[in-house]
Formats: sequence, C-alpha cells, structure tokens
Amino acid sequence: MAQKLRKPLPADAQELARLHVECWKETYTQLLPDGFFDPAHSEQRLGMWTRVLDDPNPLFRISVAESEDGKLVGFALSAPPTGNTDGIPEHVSRQLYNLYVLKVFHGDGTGQGLLDAVLGDEPAVLWVAAQNPRAIRFYERNGFAFDGVSEVDPAAPKITDARMIR
Repeated sequence: MAQKLRKPLPADAQELARLHVECWKETYTQLLPDGFFDPAHSEQRLGMWTRVLDDPNPLFRISVAESEDGKLVGFALSAPPTGNTDGIPEHVSRQLYNLYVLKVFHGDGTGQGLLDAVLGDEPAVLWVAAQNPRAIRFYERNGFAFDGVSEVDPAAPKITDARMIR
C-alpha cells in the first residue's frame, strides 16, 4: 500500500464529501434511483463531514487514505453502534459505519489499512449491501459473519443492507 493513512482535518471536509459521493457512484449507481446524486446529495455529504470534522466526537474513529500526490482515495469511520441494535452481543461496542476506497485502489491493502485503523481486531458490527460480493468477501476475511438481520432503505429500495458481526 503506497497510501498514507492519517486522521482527517476540518480542512478535508470538502474533499472527503466529494470522495464519499464518488465512491458511492462507483459502487451503487446501478442500484440507486435516477437523480439520486443530485446537488442536494453532495451538499448533505459536505454538511455531514463538516459537522463531524469541526466538532470531533471522541467516540468516533476516522481515518483517511491519501495517495502520494496528496489526494484522498479512501476513508473509514467507526463509532458505538446505533440504529437497530437488537441481537447485537453486549461485548460488541463498535460499529463500522463507512469504509470506502476508490476502485482504482481496490486490492492494494488500502481498505485493510483503513479497517485496521478504525477497528483493529475488536468485536464490531457493520451493515453491508447484500449486492456487494467484493465487500462481503473482504469482511468475511476479517472475521465478520452475517447474523440474519437485514433492512431495506426506502430511499434506495434496490439495496438490501445485511448485518455482519465479529
């Protein structure tokens, strides 16, 4: 892996929002409704990353991967579990909320480095698109297994999110 991992700074919010949208486009475009990536979507991502980076929550672990030319190419975020926590074992105190890497960097260790940076080998929960076999294999190699819980987001009805725990 030639990418450098680091904690993001507030000044990274705009580039991180752009990267977030780009990774979603690469991964989910065929599963999302037409018009999903409208300007409001990009603004929502920018607002989210601005809030997260301007007032860092000590419970959040965030890492970004930066290429040799200084561009962000991946990111990961973990924090305590929220949402549907029914059935999650009590000892699982982290959730992986985001792990995205630009396709051109898939398979070079960037994703593994980001996962290790925000989770290490701790017990954790995550939600993965059931239609993303590459991500599923990656998480299985890292000790995650499906627990039988799944959800569909009304804003993206072609995507079934399935829960994995380790």
